[in-house]
Amino acid sequence: MARTVARTIAAPLLFLNLIMYLIVLGFASWCLNRYINGQTAHPSMGGNGATGHFLTFAILAAVLGIVSKIAGGNHLRAWRNDSLAAAGSSSIVAWAVTMLALGLACKEINVGGWRGWRLRVLEGFTIVLGFTQLLYVLLLHAGFFSSKYGPGYREPDYGVGAPGLNRGPRVLRALVLGFKQIVIILG
Repeated sequence: MARTVARTIAAPLLFLNLIMYLIVLGFASWCLNRYINGQTAHPSMGGNGATGHFLTFAILAAVLGIVSKIAGGNHLRAWRNDSLAAAGSSSIVAWAVTMLALGLACKEINVGGWRGWRLRVLEGFTIVLGFTQLLYVLLLHAGFFSSKYGPGYREPDYGVGAPGLNRGPRVLRALVLGFKQIVIILG
């Protein structure tokens, strides 16, 4: 039961984030099209100096978020270490770009001026997505803290190599000795 806690919480959050990223992609595409065409006087558009940058990063965050949800869906289906690598790395990149878009949304709000309802909805979704994506990243990596929450980073039988070839203790000992020498030198 406890082994699937992160999996059962991450699955609905993955679906929610996917829907929200699709909504952000739709609104950002519409707004960027109006912005490029010079139709900022449209009743539902408006904007200020930060609008162009915000729309660019919002589209980028939405596309990366949708792609990371595809990798995340594969990981939730397989729930193994090898699928965790793809899902974890793509979700961290999507979160980082979403946080950039969140910062630009906050800047756009701070600069002020008249903004249409579509831009305000896009700003709100981007801010919410920044935090829900962070929660999703933390749930994916819950196995790092304890293997009872999901696939950890240390399965002993995965990627061992040829039978009878056990280099683990020697490599670890060499790393510890090297670390001690660095500490002595810097010390």
